[in-house]
Amino acid sequence: MKYYIIAGEASGDLHGSNLIKALKNKDASADIRCWGGDLMQEAGATLVKHYKEMAFMGFLEVILNLFTIFKNIRFCKSDIASFNPDVIIFIDYSGFNLRIAQWAKVHNFKTHYYISPQIWASRENRIHKIKRDIDAMYVILPFEKEFYEEKHDFPVHFVGHPLLDAINNNPKVAVETFRSANKLHAEKPIVALLPGSRAQEVQKMLKVMLSVVSDFSDYQFVIAGAPSLDQSFYAPFLKNENVSLVINKTYHLLQIAHGALVTSGTATLETALFKVPQVVCYKANWLSYQIAKRIITLDYISLVNLIMKKEIVKELIQNTLTSENLKSALLNILNGDFRESQIQEYYTLEKTLGGSGASEKTATLILQKLKNN
Repeated sequence: MKYYIIAGEASGDLHGSNLIKALKNKDASADIRCWGGDLMQEAGATLVKHYKEMAFMGFLEVILNLFTIFKNIRFCKSDIASFNPDVIIFIDYSGFNLRIAQWAKVHNFKTHYYISPQIWASRENRIHKIKRDIDAMYVILPFEKEFYEEKHDFPVHFVGHPLLDAINNNPKVAVETFRSANKLHAEKPIVALLPGSRAQEVQKMLKVMLSVVSDFSDYQFVIAGAPSLDQSFYAPFLKNENVSLVINKTYHLLQIAHGALVTSGTATLETALFKVPQVVCYKANWLSYQIAKRIITLDYISLVNLIMKKEIVKELIQNTLTSENLKSALLNILNGDFRESQIQEYYTLEKTLGGSGASEKTATLILQKLKNN
């Protein structure tokens, strides 16, 4: 069968790559074309466009890049029509994907969605588009099944969270070997900095994250560099001898980190699953934040707190993300009872996520539905 998969971010590339592997295991003749990244290409798909060309963060950035976005949408529709797939599989990236889904449904393509748009967080009225344009939905958060089925009468499949598989499949790293290979201090405990994957996001977050380095001279701070950004991009942030950089080795870094400062997003859940105490940080430009504040209806922004329905990790957002607050929050997770309590909550969180095998389950359900049709 022919599959067309669209992911627009680094996390989508990771989960898309594992889905591609599962599809190829179950369908030896699978012909897969994708929008994504290096991982999806390495898994065996033909890469049409890299997510690095589509990564616009925040409302203002989207407005400023509307011409490029609409150009990509036109090209995507044309490419799908030429390829004529048996199914289109959307992975998160809702602003783009829901537009393509509307067009695809009109043109009689099968539309499946893996990793739901976060309509439970904002713009809930998008449920009408989903019910109209999506043939099958595969959700990865336990509360999403209840949200869709009980609140909106839209049947979905809860397949568990793909991060469980991604982390379990990640090779273990020897602490001494990793430190030596990346020229890190041999003994100082590591505070991992996960500032995101988009350039403007990283610039905002690293500035405030690095503002506390001088207060923690007994620790070394290691930036988890995104594969979507060149090493030269990080050069201005490496002026302190107690700050280092590793590129595309986030999971290895989290295996040996003592604590972490993490930009809100998928990385908060990844950090929790590695059992690393963390402080969640988020800061957008003023206009984007003002818009977001008015349409997002959640009590928390981190996936950890959302899934657990209470504050497990400290969230410092916008004006509360200051050097003073960050220093205090970091102190709390490096030592003492709060640190141990957070780690114990992480184990409960992992059990809540529904077990491993999300990619395999999703691939099986997609093939079953296609064959039934």
